[in-house]
Amino acid sequence: MNVAIYVFTVAAARALVPAELGALIALLGVLLIGNVVSLGIQAATARRIAVAPQDRAHVIGPVLRVTAAAATTVGALVALSSVVMTPVLRLDSSWPVILAGLTLVPLTVMGAQAGIAQGSERWGALTAIYLANGVGRLLFGSLAVAIEPTATAAMVGIAVGAWAPVLAGLPLLRGHLLHPKAGGRRAFVREAVGGSHALLAYFVLSSLDALVARNRFEPDEAGLYAAGLILTKAALFAPQFVSVVVFPALARDETRRARGLAVLAVVGLGTVAVAATALLPQVALILVGGPQYAEIADRLWLFALAGSLLAVVHILVFDALARHAHGIVVLLWGAVATVLVAAYTLDVHLTGLVTIVVAVATTLAVVVWFLPGESTSHRAS
Repeated sequence: MNVAIYVFTVAAARALVPAELGALIALLGVLLIGNVVSLGIQAATARRIAVAPQDRAHVIGPVLRVTAAAATTVGALVALSSVVMTPVLRLDSSWPVILAGLTLVPLTVMGAQAGIAQGSERWGALTAIYLANGVGRLLFGSLAVAIEPTATAAMVGIAVGAWAPVLAGLPLLRGHLLHPKAGGRRAFVREAVGGSHALLAYFVLSSLDALVARNRFEPDEAGLYAAGLILTKAALFAPQFVSVVVFPALARDETRRARGLAVLAVVGLGTVAVAATALLPQVALILVGGPQYAEIADRLWLFALAGSLLAVVHILVFDALARHAHGIVVLLWGAVATVLVAAYTLDVHLTGLVTIVVAVATTLAVVVWFLPGESTSHRAS
């Protein structure tokens, strides 16, 4: 999934001029932030099924009801935010933001389906959902950009492709759509909201620099930063299969040994990514859009480092969710505030902004790692 999404982003970078690419990367940041509801539903569903597999049928009932309401609400709110987001992102039309809202409807439904598969450890079904998500974006997004190389066209393709994982996950809902069993809907909503809040803070942190660059830099410099962010996102998302596979084990693990192994795996993958980028900057340049972005070739390793550190924070956030420990959200919002204050009070440009992200992500990962562990509730309710 992540490879397919990355290939689409690279294809878009080659097809779009820097100003349009900057707009698209900012819009993808909006999608990442809006998608936290989907991920919160997925995490809550997976945790409940993992710790109490015998109650699976009673978990799915409230999940479906909550997901239907959440998908409609999130899609509508993001679409309505076009009134604010269009001028903030310096877009020529409100349609790209409205399309982002429409995209979040199927992506939220996908979260419930992925959570059922993940908590049940039905890796084949989860693979089908994830592959459909990545391939759907690659095929429809690339086709749309080929027809018209604009950020708006790209968002049309992304919106259409977002329905592919929903279709792939329909077999998981067989027998539950028409006759859902009753369950603790309020408890599930509380857990999903708590998880979504933590993930919202995380994705605001990991996407904030794209929005700051789009808002503060000149269009060409914002476009260069957006190209660097392609590498950041690659380094961030490539190791996320670790959190997907290990999440049920994290939910059941009292010793926290699984957390140590997961973090070690992510750190190892990140080290390889940063070293490869530093040693082969011209190869990395090809991967982020080609010669038109040559100005940032010698700084691409910084973007890879930022993504790798954010990937470490990502696995620590999911460890907290697996243990039902939502206190991490305070630290995440503190990190967001730090990036904003530094970015708007200091005279920063491209290198300065990515350096701020590196420093904040490093500090956050260290602080979270050494925080005392919170006890996990192994009850499904």
